[in-house]
Amino acid sequence: MRYGTVLPGRFAERPNRFIALVDTAEGRVVCHVKNTGRCRELLLPGARVYLERAKNPARKTAYDLIAVEKGGLLVNMDAQAPNRVFGEWAAEGGFLPDVKSIKPEYAYGASRIDFCLETGRGPHLVEVKGVTLEENGHARFPDAPTERGVKHIHELRRAVEQGLAATLFFVVQMEGMLDVSPNDETHPVFGTALREAAAAGVFVRAFDCTVTPDSIAIRGEIPVLL
Repeated sequence: MRYGTVLPGRFAERPNRFIALVDTAEGRVVCHVKNTGRCRELLLPGARVYLERAKNPARKTAYDLIAVEKGGLLVNMDAQAPNRVFGEWAAEGGFLPDVKSIKPEYAYGASRIDFCLETGRGPHLVEVKGVTLEENGHARFPDAPTERGVKHIHELRRAVEQGLAATLFFVVQMEGMLDVSPNDETHPVFGTALREAAAAGVFVRAFDCTVTPDSIAIRGEIPVLL
């Protein structure tokens, strides 16, 4: 996926989880943060960030914060990007070669699963999780407790128990990570649920991404360490 007009800047502060103040060539701007996670290791004072100009000129915030440089690593932190890039990639046959149709926001049980892919072998449910937390070349998820994420894992496990195929798919929003693993220190319940679901037959896969200031695309598969 590609973004529109992108403006570089330097992160100043984050008054709340929805907005950030960024110093740019146009002066200090108030922008919308497209990620409600903590992102404490990313949004540090002086960090180089990239903003996309909003398409709606009447919007209160003229820009969205979409990416940040962490050392030499460029991290896309747009929480909407993982589903969009997965959808594009899956439509091209990247996830399953025999996809007949893709239904986003698929109602299943008490949840909405991100995608239901219809194939010749039946439906395949996919829940996508975007990963922005990096520690010494290793990706971790989540960066904050996610009860919603645990609920989705339970739904995927239930789907498998009812004879469907299901995958928890990590979109790692950066390039070159060695692996992905549950962040047990932050949310041990998520890690436990994921391991139990994998043992029950839920597929767990992860792909990293090629990231530029104005684009992100799925690149290649990396190991998931459970």
